Amino acid sequence: MTYLTRGVFALASLLLMLLAVALVGLGLRDAWDGFVSPDQSGADAVLDVLGYVIVAIAVFDVAKYLFEDEVRRGNEKRSAAEARRSLTKFLSTIIIALFLEALVMVFKTAREDVTQMGYPTALLIASVLVLVGLGVFQRMSATVEEKVGEDDEAEDDADRAASGRPVKPSKAGTARR
Repeated sequence: MTYLTRGVFALASLLLMLLAVALVGLGLRDAWDGFVSPDQSGADAVLDVLGYVIVAIAVFDVAKYLFEDEVRRGNEKRSAAEARRSLTKFLSTIIIALFLEALVMVFKTAREDVTQMGYPTALLIASVLVLVGLGVFQRMSATVEEKVGEDDEAEDDADRAASGRPVKPSKAGTARR
């Protein structure tokens, strides 16, 4: 079952990566059409390409996250710190994509119809809320890591020893030497 699950995640990751590349290609094609079309400005074409590329980066990062955490690592148990770092890296990319998309929408909306600034503003607010949520998650998980950290490392060492893998030397043990 593990191989089947890894295979499904590998296919999903590959599909997402291909779709991200297709988004960039579509964005470039639309930009080219915008540059050669007399009824659309070059600035609008560039902003459209930026939107496509931003979404493509977010999709590609999701694919990379799935591949690294589900396919390459499989069911390997992780420490709380490692899971926090992985999730933080993933969410940071999504937050950056949200902020960039909101900025692109602000510029496009400001050029077309300023009265329609509600959606870009809501997207900016949502981006800030996700960023604040990530900060709260970081703070809470760091607190938990301080309390559970040694137990978590001891469980990891026991799992490594049981599977026949070498046990990492503890940080506390090396600090005393």
